[in-house]
Amino acid sequence: MNNRYKLRVLNEPQLKFAYGQTLSDPRDGLTLFGPFDKGKVNNFSVGIIGTPEGIIRFKRWMQSIRKPIYHIKTDLAKPFFPGFEEVYDITFNDQHYAQVPIESNSLEVFYKYNDSHVRIAKIVDLYVEELVRYQVEEERKVDLWFVVIPDMVYQLCRPKSSVRGEGTISEGIKNFYDRNNEGLFDTEDTRKLRSAYKYEKHFHNQLKIKLLKHQILTQVIKESTIAYKDFLNIKGEPIRNLEAFQTDIVWSLTTSIYYKVGGLPWKLSGIREGVCYIGLVFKNDDRQKDRRIACCAAQMFLDSGDGQVFKGAVGPWYNLKTKEYHLSKEGATDLLTKALIAFKKQYGYPKEIFVHSRTDFNDEEWNGFLEAAKGAEKVIGVKITHEKTFKLFRDSEYPTMRGTLFIKDSRAGYLWTKGFIPRIQSVMGLETPNPLFIQINRGDADINVVCKDVLALTKLNYNSCRFSDGVPVTLKFADAIGEILTAGPNEGNAVLPFKFYI
Repeated sequence: MNNRYKLRVLNEPQLKFAYGQTLSDPRDGLTLFGPFDKGKVNNFSVGIIGTPEGIIRFKRWMQSIRKPIYHIKTDLAKPFFPGFEEVYDITFNDQHYAQVPIESNSLEVFYKYNDSHVRIAKIVDLYVEELVRYQVEEERKVDLWFVVIPDMVYQLCRPKSSVRGEGTISEGIKNFYDRNNEGLFDTEDTRKLRSAYKYEKHFHNQLKIKLLKHQILTQVIKESTIAYKDFLNIKGEPIRNLEAFQTDIVWSLTTSIYYKVGGLPWKLSGIREGVCYIGLVFKNDDRQKDRRIACCAAQMFLDSGDGQVFKGAVGPWYNLKTKEYHLSKEGATDLLTKALIAFKKQYGYPKEIFVHSRTDFNDEEWNGFLEAAKGAEKVIGVKITHEKTFKLFRDSEYPTMRGTLFIKDSRAGYLWTKGFIPRIQSVMGLETPNPLFIQINRGDADINVVCKDVLALTKLNYNSCRFSDGVPVTLKFADAIGEILTAGPNEGNAVLPFKFYI
């Protein structure tokens, strides 16, 4: 066998931070050098919306993270946090927050609604209406809203949550036909009640989709995450003991905040210029009776780390027999065209286009992609799936190293994106790691290069601040964004960066 096809370990992709410095761990780079956009983020405004208690808790937490925060024991996998201003070189002045209080009494009433569609819609609308009102009526622009929610909102605003017992409020539409069809004597109240059934029963997803058309950017935070010591059980102990996770929480939340106010925490080092990565997103629309109906969108990621989401048509993309998703030629052309128009505005025409998906590409949709990508030097379709049976074992107390690559042939390989990480002397995952199976399904490319790119793309999750993820960012947010795109009506929304969805 040619040496090219033997087992080997890829070098850990490097990240670029301030002053052009590179390291493999984002927390190391932020601590030592600061973010890639250090000194470039300024003139932004933030706001807080929550109960009076929630607003106080958030402001107290922001004050606390100005100082260093240490893990309860020395742990390379959980490094200390030096302090917000020290890391990101920006300041949040708590005297200048825009503040929108949510009445706790109103929430207490809505908690009692036993129809989950109505209960969740009323709670979401309580936040949405206040945010939209502020946007319309107030002169001061807010770039990012911190949506601080009580734990009860989280508990009662999920798909399977329910309310029972005395004092519940019965208000809703039981008849399926009446839920979906206007009546002769409809009022504004009945139309609003009916609209509750058009949305998914999920606070986060419903909030996000209702705010998309207003382009209001949010960071949802649960009160107990930032103030777990305030919530005690009958023994006087924290209901959620998060002491061991404080540095993880702070690193992840602050990285997400910095990214959403306009800063790039890090970017990939050494990635090829002029390369465009497209991740296909498919999600069945549960509001449709026809199980074939699904929503498709493309996520575009550039070498800079920027990402945008482009919604395509809703159609019969799901095959009930093969359990795969495939676009029509027209749908594929339209979707990729939207992504490439945005790319060309900033960078000219891409040299190479990689389309990542969890399923194969059939002839019809691939011809559609080629039609849209005329002028590109290469268009490559890559199928990425989780391998469930093939494993590797080491004669060591640690499992297979992250970055291990076994090339099956010139068009396919097994890549371990989880496993032992020497830098942090720890393991990603609790079990013997399974690899990703990476296959060049369309077009021609070097499988080694494709796998290196996939490994690098596991380090672009700005919604967290960990060493890496187990899947590339092109597919990491596929399910989450798909959930939001199908959480309710969203026709006519503008093309937005994916930070609006996370």
